Amino acid sequence: MIKPRASIGMLPPYRSPITTRTNLNLDLNENTSGCSPAVLQRLRSLSVEHLSQYPDRRPGEGLVANWLGLDAAQVLLTNGIDEALQLIFWTYLDQDSELLIAEPTFPLYAHYALGSGRRLRTVRYEKSFESPVNELRAALDDSTRVIVIANPNNPTGTVISEEELLSLVRDAADKLVVIDEAYFEFYGQTLIDQISAHPNLVVTRTFSKAYGLAGLRLGVVAGNIEIIESLRRFCSPFNVNAIALECLSPAVGDMHFVESYVAQVVEGRNKIAELCARLGLTIWTSHANFILVRVGSKCKEFVQRMQENGIMVSDRSNDVNCEGCVRVTICAKQQLSKLLLAFEDCFKAVSR
Repeated sequence: MIKPRASIGMLPPYRSPITTRTNLNLDLNENTSGCSPAVLQRLRSLSVEHLSQYPDRRPGEGLVANWLGLDAAQVLLTNGIDEALQLIFWTYLDQDSELLIAEPTFPLYAHYALGSGRRLRTVRYEKSFESPVNELRAALDDSTRVIVIANPNNPTGTVISEEELLSLVRDAADKLVVIDEAYFEFYGQTLIDQISAHPNLVVTRTFSKAYGLAGLRLGVVAGNIEIIESLRRFCSPFNVNAIALECLSPAVGDMHFVESYVAQVVEGRNKIAELCARLGLTIWTSHANFILVRVGSKCKEFVQRMQENGIMVSDRSNDVNCEGCVRVTICAKQQLSKLLLAFEDCFKAVSR
């Protein structure tokens, strides 16, 4: 029997977290209001040629670059941020160099690094989930090659200031610093405009969250021309499907849809925070479309009761410093009352 590489054989499977689609799924940080009507209109107008011909990514990269205020040579479109991470790790990490991250964070950072046989070093956020920049800086050494930071972070929703991030970028000038801005639209602050000034800085974005296009798997990597050209060397020219590329223009052209959804998220975050304060629950200030709540020792029972009430939330108890915590995606306005009522009822039920 042919065996896989050792790094794959030892890697725990990362299976889809989807268990049902019959409930209100607030465990995956999706846009529960869907996507822009302009995107749906474009989808309905597609011809057979859009499906039968290989896609040309270049016009989409020009469109996104112009939208971001960058040169097209500074932008690479990818099959979600997932592919972007794999490309970065395969391009810049070898068996003698390390990826450095702070936990808890998006688990696929570690998964992709370890699965490709690369080395991983981790530091920990404090229990307050404040900035880990000092810890990351202290962990830097000659073997550190790539640093990845989610900002806002997942699963905490917390952020690191631009000043602190840039100080790390400067101190790690001989290393690649990747800032994952998957939840940028809910935060509003970005390092995209710093790319030209810092040749070791890379920023990733996604259309999965605020734009409601998770099913199309469309991501963006932005960096200096030399970095992006290096990633292109390993990237398939047809990595982004034609349907996703066709939806780019209507997606970025309907910022009213995005702004409306972000406003609903902010309102929902505030209302859930008010409910948690009334229930005496610990939360952390979130700048994403979800909130992390410590419901306590009966966390698993709470998650189960929420599911019985038709709502899926994510149990984060196994994440670093997240014992007894659930992550709840903020739903659209029309679903918020259901969430608030179920949350309060389920928490009171497990607290008796």
